[in-house]
Amino acid sequence: MDWHTFRSLMPVVRTWCYLDHAAVAPLPRPTYESICNWALDVCHNGDVNWSIWDRTIERIRQSFAQLLGARAEEVAVVRNTTEGVNLVAEGFPWREGDNVVVPQAEFPTNRFAWMNLASRGVDVRLVEAPHPRELLERINQACDRRTRIVALSWVDYATGWRHDLEQAAQVAHRHQALLFVDAIQGLGVFPLDVHALGIDFLASDGHKWLLGPEGAGVLFIRQEHLELLRPLGLGWNSVLNRGQYDQPGMPLRPSAARYEGGSFPMAGMVGLAKSLELILTLTPQRLQQRILELVGELIELLESWGAEVWSRFPQEHQSGIVAFSWPGADPQLLWRKLRRQKVVLSARSGRLRASPHGYNTPEEFHTLGEALRQIGN
Repeated sequence: MDWHTFRSLMPVVRTWCYLDHAAVAPLPRPTYESICNWALDVCHNGDVNWSIWDRTIERIRQSFAQLLGARAEEVAVVRNTTEGVNLVAEGFPWREGDNVVVPQAEFPTNRFAWMNLASRGVDVRLVEAPHPRELLERINQACDRRTRIVALSWVDYATGWRHDLEQAAQVAHRHQALLFVDAIQGLGVFPLDVHALGIDFLASDGHKWLLGPEGAGVLFIRQEHLELLRPLGLGWNSVLNRGQYDQPGMPLRPSAARYEGGSFPMAGMVGLAKSLELILTLTPQRLQQRILELVGELIELLESWGAEVWSRFPQEHQSGIVAFSWPGADPQLLWRKLRRQKVVLSARSGRLRASPHGYNTPEEFHTLGEALRQIGN
């Protein structure tokens, strides 16, 4: 699939200059059609075809396993990143005096779940760094023999810095701790191999770079850690022979699927399955190259227009996020004005944040530039 064909699958381009995939992505047309087909089927047939739609979950599991470099048995299909973080945080066998190390600047999803452990006697160490390049060393300094987990986002949501996850795993493992990764700002558009990198746990939603609906995501649990965690959220879907509702005992599924509990929000799952097919067709390798090229061009243009760019990083740390300031302009006010000009981006941490996907074009950057020059002063 070429980029022009990809763009033709994104109806959003007819109305908006959409540069906000680090927030919530628009749906591709095949994803929309898949959700509509499911809704039409359930409208006319109720649960007659339930077994067909249920197989969607296994398709998602296989797609995520491919994206992660994981085994399907290590993948749980969950509702969102928050659910995945909490299943690990609350299921881990903490002892009073243990500690978890987390960056202070993490997105709340990957901060609050760990902070909530303080009531259980867990020391929550929030680490600050003047620049993202110094964060892993600060994390290393914060760890000690009682550190059990290091929790880190692959890509910083505010600046766009993409961390070296292999180095992060080495830092955690040096202290006999485990690494938890919030991968939502990179999964799908940057290659990832959880086993090669040494990642122990990972969670991500599908509604950003994966172009899926909200309410459908993934939790990865390295097979050797499955029995380490206390299972939570158990239901009829957590056990072997899950359709035999009167079976005695509670034989848990011997895989991460034990965390899938009850019924899924199937509309979102059907949509995610189709979006994952599209991402895998494009491949993270090609998407990485495309997005880094677009981001590089956007940074050059923004600086030529007089913006202060906060996301000019070495390529190995660059992501799809570009944070910038416009001289003399309040970012929240400018964000609202840009929306009225049909330009969509975000305001985060006192800056504007643009996040183009592979179907965006340099011409759209000039649309952004024209709007900034018209309303930015």
